[in-house]
Amino acid sequence: MKTHILNLGAGVQSTALYLMAIDGDVPMFDYAIFADTQEEPADVYRHLEWMESLNGPKIIRATAGKLGDCVIAGTDARGNRRRDGSYFSSVPAYVQDDSGKNRGIGQRQCTKEFKVDVVEKVIRRQIYGVEPGRPLPKDAECFQYMGLSFDEPRRVIRVKQRYSARPKQWKVEFPLFELEMTRGDCRAYLKDRVPHPVPRSACVFCPYKTNAEWRDLRDNDPDGWARACQIDKAVRGDGTRGQSFLHRSYTPLAQADLRTDGQKTGQMGLFVDFDSECEGMCGV
Repeated sequence: MKTHILNLGAGVQSTALYLMAIDGDVPMFDYAIFADTQEEPADVYRHLEWMESLNGPKIIRATAGKLGDCVIAGTDARGNRRRDGSYFSSVPAYVQDDSGKNRGIGQRQCTKEFKVDVVEKVIRRQIYGVEPGRPLPKDAECFQYMGLSFDEPRRVIRVKQRYSARPKQWKVEFPLFELEMTRGDCRAYLKDRVPHPVPRSACVFCPYKTNAEWRDLRDNDPDGWARACQIDKAVRGDGTRGQSFLHRSYTPLAQADLRTDGQKTGQMGLFVDFDSECEGMCGV
């Protein structure tokens, strides 16, 4: 039994893939699975509802719980604490050690626990009827489609490497990459296809946000901004690694300077606020 499944992040690339399947530009999916951290901005959930209204491939929403609550409680998705009693932080916050030295971004467990594992659980239990850890039926072939575009070759390689260690029944496909479609191409495709701006899928407190995205959250989603500031305070309590912060400036989010480079320097050029895209897997 062959099953074709889209890993749906409800962002730009995976939305493009979903609509391309409806339009017949890529093979039709049997299911699209949205792993919900329950912490997405409001516009992501509104966009997902619009996608569900299209009567395209069935969209399955699934969750491992509310990610931010786990961060506050200091647990993983299953409610476990570290054996030494130390704080468990799932988000890749910016770490400052006890001496005040900035150590860069820390370990990320959130993608695996709240995205990858959730999708696999749906595939095993709901689609193939097997328990976690058990092999798929002998006649099963599970094709998972990822919304990684032509300008993301490193991410494609990392995912391919992960699947190369899996049983041959688990297969992964990258239609956008094979079609040489970039993120910009996806945006152009969506421009006249979607009646609203397609949001970037990422938790409201994702540390990979650019200053522009933090400003947009602060100015247009007060509930999301309040939640992000709450989680920012929670990650600061990681006693095993000094202090942690959600903003790359290693300052509390509520106090971070979110101005554009042009506003800071007084030189308002065309590209003064360019920041690189998130390298995590949440935004697909």
